[in-house]
Amino acid sequence: MSKKNKLFNTKVIHSGHKEDKETGAVMPPIHLSSTFKQKSPGDFKYEYARTNNPTREILEKLLAEIEEGKDAFAFSSGMAAINCLTDAMEKEFHIICSDDVYGGTRRIFDKVKNVNQNIEITYTDFNKEDNWPGLIQKNTKMIWLETPSNPLLKIVDISKIKSEISNENIKIVCDNTFASPYNQQPLRLGADVVVHSSTKYLGGHSDLISGAVIVKDDTHLSEKIKYLQNAVGSVPSPFDCYMLIRSIKTLAVRMERHNSNAMIISEFLNNHKKIRKVRYPGLKSDDNHNIASKQMRGFGGIISVELDSDLKGTLKFLENIDIFTLAESLGGVESLIEHPAIMTHASIEKNIREDLGISDSLVRLSIGIEDPEDLKSALDKALDLI
Repeated sequence: MSKKNKLFNTKVIHSGHKEDKETGAVMPPIHLSSTFKQKSPGDFKYEYARTNNPTREILEKLLAEIEEGKDAFAFSSGMAAINCLTDAMEKEFHIICSDDVYGGTRRIFDKVKNVNQNIEITYTDFNKEDNWPGLIQKNTKMIWLETPSNPLLKIVDISKIKSEISNENIKIVCDNTFASPYNQQPLRLGADVVVHSSTKYLGGHSDLISGAVIVKDDTHLSEKIKYLQNAVGSVPSPFDCYMLIRSIKTLAVRMERHNSNAMIISEFLNNHKKIRKVRYPGLKSDDNHNIASKQMRGFGGIISVELDSDLKGTLKFLENIDIFTLAESLGGVESLIEHPAIMTHASIEKNIREDLGISDSLVRLSIGIEDPEDLKSALDKALDLI
């Protein structure tokens, strides 16, 4: 069956590889070798595992197919993926970036790329700034979208952004980590590049660190990323590549449960007396619901809520909740909960956090695939303490 004829649930299971030709194994072998025999000097299929590896090659083919891109590149972390992509755009250029993004993204942009490569970053709320194209400069090379955003779950209309850019040399990059390829296909909506922290929903089991860049159709950009991937060497191990291949096979069924559980929990919290505000694009009352409904298959497993309490009460809630694990990261089968201002977004200056709406009473929930009744009970008991 051709790539175009396969639907998503079939792609995640069958893309990237067939049975092993040598043994007939259904799952691909893990190629741990660091080097490979050459028939004659310079005559080889694989040379050195940093440059290319058979297991990583399978993963990259799989990632390209499920995101409907031409080329994909796997990295040792999501931050390594972001670093390589911005390096591929060289130096002394301008990025227009979503104002609400992962704290690590702001950190690498403001405190690494701006300092070391003279990259200028302008942050904007694409949904509030009607004239955001007025921010484009002569050296603007990238529009960086994070949708849904971390941690406020803002949704950016990717197709609308694409229609408002007249310069085809400006790349639209979409961080698709929160949505996953199951819930959202940015390259079909007009994005040029997709990035992932594969640690999250793609991995899905909180047991690996990895990242990815998927390019829609730009051979020149792909060649630069491939060169840098090898030159810098921030590649995942063959074992982590195998773990991702294995995990992606269940992505669709996991996301269906994440989506349905999060919908149940968001509705429960939206009616709870101890909750001031629920941010979840699946709620019809949410400011982002209409855009999310247009461009997403499901609304994801992340919910952010503002407790009707102060910092002391919020910490008491987080320290005493059952089932939910107080920990950074997201997207695993188990439910996690965290405090953005102290944890994932602590690297952002307090005044910027406050301007964005990341308050001391804001908590972010990554809803797992447990029984939703147990999750509701755990939340209710902990909320009764504040």
